[in-house]
Amino acid sequence: MTWDAIVRDAPAMRNVPPLGFAPGTVEPVPEPPRPVPRIGLALGGGSARGWSHIGIIEVLEEAGLHPVVVSGCSIGAVVGGCYAAGRLDLLKTFALSLTKRRVMGLLDLRLGSGLIAGGRLKRRLERDLSDRRIEDLPVRFASVATELGSGAEVWLTSGGLVEALRASYALPGIFPPVRLDERLLMDGTLVNPVPVTTARALGADLVIGVNLNGDPRGAEIRHDPAPAGIEVEAVEAVVRRRRWTLLRTRRPPPSPVADGRPNPGMARVMLDAFNITQDRISRARLAADPPDVTIAPRLAGMGLFEFHRAAEGIELGRQAARAALPRIRATLAAAAART
Repeated sequence: MTWDAIVRDAPAMRNVPPLGFAPGTVEPVPEPPRPVPRIGLALGGGSARGWSHIGIIEVLEEAGLHPVVVSGCSIGAVVGGCYAAGRLDLLKTFALSLTKRRVMGLLDLRLGSGLIAGGRLKRRLERDLSDRRIEDLPVRFASVATELGSGAEVWLTSGGLVEALRASYALPGIFPPVRLDERLLMDGTLVNPVPVTTARALGADLVIGVNLNGDPRGAEIRHDPAPAGIEVEAVEAVVRRRRWTLLRTRRPPPSPVADGRPNPGMARVMLDAFNITQDRISRARLAADPPDVTIAPRLAGMGLFEFHRAAEGIELGRQAARAALPRIRATLAAAAART
């Protein structure tokens, strides 16, 4: 091209954008998607109050919040294990079918290392969970138990699911300890009533802790007749089955206390002592390693052995979870912004 041609075409060339930068032809490079925080559930112990865990999980699922990590102890392990195995619907159906008579029908009462042998409950779990193994579950799961003797906290993250659940709810004096890998294991609430640390160790970025004993009205509740009734049934069952002469004799009436009321029975005293210990341990553990969000259903009016009140417990769990949803979403948004 001659110099005259370059000068002649210069005005037109001024309007030609540089190569590769024509308006509308270049798309901005998209930013890589931010990882979604992994939600973990730490489901606490609390006997019959644990039915509220079902309602809490239902609300989270309905809101599109799907936990990928679940840790639990005692009843929290049972509900969490069924959820991790995709069998929460079966557990809910079973819970709603319970009446006072059916609850007593599940208790194979005896005297030994526990008032209840637990064989009937074991067979029910085996029927619904078959031979599931923890390491094969679609959701990461850990059942928390306590080693008898050493008091060590044990996280069961592999092996048979049913045995791990039984070990976690082996309430001392009520259910006998469960032997796993040459260790005798019992209720996990003795060492970690709301296993937040376990959920974080399994990979959860955000942990929702469910404290079944966090209702501030609990101090006002002073009477729960169900455990004493279970003690009477236990003694009567032993009389019928074993016909021990000593137990067939009439039991002397309980000695009155200062205010005129009879002394509480063995099961009542044992459960009250266990609950006091659990409450103190819960406060200490949660203060040292608090969850990102705490859900505490208003369960103070529900007795620990009132398993027949599942519908009420589930609804109270749903109410507590719905109230916590704004906090959960805000915490998730904050966690996502930090990544």
